[in-house]
Amino acid sequence: MGVEVAEPSVSDAELDAMATFVFDYLDASVENEENGGRMRWYPWHSAEYRFNHIMNVVELAAEIAEREGADVEVVTVAALFHDIAKLEAEQDAHAEEGARIARKYLETHGDYPPSFIDRVSRSIEQHSHQGELSELPLEAQCLVEADMLDKIGANGTALMLLRMGYEARTHMDAGEMVQRVLTRGREAKRRIESDAAESIAHQRLKRVKWFQEWLEGEIAELDVDDERP
Repeated sequence: MGVEVAEPSVSDAELDAMATFVFDYLDASVENEENGGRMRWYPWHSAEYRFNHIMNVVELAAEIAEREGADVEVVTVAALFHDIAKLEAEQDAHAEEGARIARKYLETHGDYPPSFIDRVSRSIEQHSHQGELSELPLEAQCLVEADMLDKIGANGTALMLLRMGYEARTHMDAGEMVQRVLTRGREAKRRIESDAAESIAHQRLKRVKWFQEWLEGEIAELDVDDERP
């Protein structure tokens, strides 16, 4: 009779240590870049924003994984590391580089089975996948869906309006900027595979649509070109 090897139980203390490592890595990436890094005047290119995004994705990905029957620990750890290289690597290379960093960390900070490390690393590598999400393992799918969901809803709207100030736009452009959030959200909803992520996307899109309708009612001559899915 074969012996089943149980997957590791990652403790809260271990997750806290990982989160600290990720933030410190992001912060060092900013400090090490010449002239403050790429577009550093945008707040979402700071260590603070990137870490906040990561923690949002951790929460969303864990919720989706639990509801869909995926391995919550693999998804949670992958979500923690998924953007660790975002501020130092090129966009098309940050997923692969993040997987490398995560693998090295897990191999040197605990006694995690190789299979667990492989699954975490593979999920990170695949989180920038642009094809059908059904092509991915369930854990990677949960991570991709969570990553998309953080960019829509109230959070996505707040970030887009904040961007207006950095681009010296006026409130008359708010309709256009909110519409971008709706368009992005509808595109994400069309890609989503899981029922859990679809439910979250639906609720978040409703919030953005309500906000857009309030703007239309309060700002004269607001230009909104709404596109229905």
